[in-house]
Amino acid sequence: MDFAIIAAGEGSRLVQEGVKWHKPLIRINGIPLIDRLINVFMHNGAESLRIIVNEQMTDVQEHLRAMKFEIPFHLVVKSTPSSMHSFYEVSRGYEGDEICLTTVDTIFFEQDFSKYIKAFQQEKSDGLFAVTKYVDDEKPLYVSIDENMMINGFKDENDANCQYVSGGIYCLRQNGIRVLEKAIAEGQSRMRNFQRRLITEGLKIKAYPFDKIIDVDHVEDIRKAEEFVNSNI
Repeated sequence: MDFAIIAAGEGSRLVQEGVKWHKPLIRINGIPLIDRLINVFMHNGAESLRIIVNEQMTDVQEHLRAMKFEIPFHLVVKSTPSSMHSFYEVSRGYEGDEICLTTVDTIFFEQDFSKYIKAFQQEKSDGLFAVTKYVDDEKPLYVSIDENMMINGFKDENDANCQYVSGGIYCLRQNGIRVLEKAIAEGQSRMRNFQRRLITEGLKIKAYPFDKIIDVDHVEDIRKAEEFVNSNI
């Protein structure tokens, strides 16, 4: 299976709060966020890895180029207007049938992720998206599901019918990539709009619940992430 990481965001809120490192190099228990994800992917059968960083992240670029990979590794250096555009850039030329994409700041338990990957590989749906009841975002994307955990909507506001929010981890098959290409060609932007389009295009996207997923967007989130990770040791 192939994996990809979006690490092209500016991390402006962390910078405003005094963090001197680019987000991918922020350490959780001494391990950079991007290294943590790479390690998790390698433990879960990664056959290739694609990562996008922005042009200003020269330190992150050097960090990744200094790493030794036993699988094909493709680094994209490009500043993009949205995470959807970042996904498009790392998916260009992708010919595989199963890809898992995460944002660089997602913190989760590895055993939960392993179960998630196995569930996707056994699924016949077009995609399997991580969701959680733990809201850890200033502008969460609420996920509406049916009785079979199939996603039927993505909402900016909770209408009291949504138990879950998007977790920033996405498994998709090739037909989902084709929808992404179409959305880019038509000038769409933002990851949440792409997710909505998957549903309106008729793709079958299923939700997979994680107990908890933390996003590292603020300095305080670093402490929360470390406490969360340590609770599983």
